[in-house]
Amino acid sequence: MKKPYLLLSILSGLIFWLAWPTMPLTPLIFVAFTPLLYISEKVQHRGKYFGLVVSAFLVWNVASTWWVGNTTLPMSGVFANCFNALLMSIPWLAYKNSRRRLPEPVAYFALIVYWLTFEYIHQTWEFSWPWLVLGHAFALRPGWIQWYEFTGTSGGSFWVLSVNVLIYNVWKRARIYDFSRQQLLREIWKPAAAIIVPLVISAFIAPTPDDPARKTEVVVVQPNIDPYDEKFTAGSVMEQLGKMMRLTAEKADSNTRYIIWPETALFPQGAWEHDLNYQPEVMAIREMLQKYPKARLISGAVTMKRYNSTDETPATARTMNDGTRWDAYNSAVQIDTTRSIQVYHKYELVPGAELVPYVGYLSFMQSVALDFGGISGSYGRMPGVELFTNPADSINVFPVICYESVFSNYIATHIKPGANLLVIITNDGWWGNTEGHRQHLQYARIRAIETRRWVARCANTGISAVIDPAGNVYQPQPYWQQAVFKATVTPRTGLTFYVKNGDLVSKAALIFCILFLVHAFISRFIPGLRHAEINQ
Repeated sequence: MKKPYLLLSILSGLIFWLAWPTMPLTPLIFVAFTPLLYISEKVQHRGKYFGLVVSAFLVWNVASTWWVGNTTLPMSGVFANCFNALLMSIPWLAYKNSRRRLPEPVAYFALIVYWLTFEYIHQTWEFSWPWLVLGHAFALRPGWIQWYEFTGTSGGSFWVLSVNVLIYNVWKRARIYDFSRQQLLREIWKPAAAIIVPLVISAFIAPTPDDPARKTEVVVVQPNIDPYDEKFTAGSVMEQLGKMMRLTAEKADSNTRYIIWPETALFPQGAWEHDLNYQPEVMAIREMLQKYPKARLISGAVTMKRYNSTDETPATARTMNDGTRWDAYNSAVQIDTTRSIQVYHKYELVPGAELVPYVGYLSFMQSVALDFGGISGSYGRMPGVELFTNPADSINVFPVICYESVFSNYIATHIKPGANLLVIITNDGWWGNTEGHRQHLQYARIRAIETRRWVARCANTGISAVIDPAGNVYQPQPYWQQAVFKATVTPRTGLTFYVKNGDLVSKAALIFCILFLVHAFISRFIPGLRHAEINQ
């Protein structure tokens, strides 16, 4: 493997890192793929090419998400970074093959199609990790991507890939034909326009104004409870509850409509869903809510459910000594002064930490789920309620739990039934004071733009904040500090094009990907369909 190619591979990974939130050099994302495009053209040996591509993506993954291993099990991070780098190389291997079969412009289009298909699949299977979806690169620049309300993050991914190809082509043509300055200017307008036009469009797009009559007061509590040494200690459960109630009392008043506590704030050791009304925490909360009769509490919780019939038992279910089948859930609950408790179950679970992928086929792997405290093993994925309803105020809240806030399609799907406010509850303390919690906050800005909804974000150790439908962040609280704040948000009706119609960019890419694969298969048997081998 020649050193210049290896250096180019490493350079590509470093450019991605420098362009990725929360690094400040976002525009570099438009040239991050160009070293790999050059390598794809010049390196013929398949093994060397594969090694170079994997090296680039490994550098990007490790530099940007090394913090996933900042836990009691560092090897989990090593595996995650390596596995994701391998997955990212698959579209590039397919592109290399397409270069031999298709005209160069069509091969470039195939690369875009392959990558978008990869990102789409990576959000839908049980090894999902959409953290590094290319469209997330612009999280720090909401003013650039107001058009995400039409395309979602896949539109941003298409933007990044297209501009990289155009810039590489200009460089390649200039190198081959030794352009004069005038000729270069005639060529460079294409990538320049591809960058500038979306920026100009974004400048003219803005969410519709809020209805002043719909303003709603929320109180967000950031208790700052250490997830390793304090959170899941059985003896401290009521102390933690008391702490959150004291913080709530500092800001809540008669106008408060929602009090928001973070992920797993209640029942860290688990509570049976059929028995929630009799839990001491729930009775204490209802007593507190008597002071704020218009308020509802939204909180994270660990809940459990027994299955009475084997017909309804999912693959994630566990078995008690007496043979009873049951599931544990990472949940959100809505509690008010009545005896009604609404329970939502987190569906997009973190592979390894909360979910053993495809446990239905690999049941013996159930015991290997990483133990981050509380109830270890794979959590259940049976749906709870879809939205938290509040008929008195005509508010429907979609409670988003932690990792779910990284999934564009999942959030949009749950806005469509009528959610007019997003509440994100999370516990970002697992990874310490790293880029993890900062990136997580920034991605929430994109969800606000895609759906044009206000977001109230409550994080156990920070960063808690509210985000408006244009992606602007208000009242961000310091990380690893106890905090509570009051904010005004507005429940909003109306659906964006993206929410109404789904991820059309990815769906189109999937169709084209199938067509390319069919062509590749048929061309093996019909020589006339195969493009002449490209001399590189």
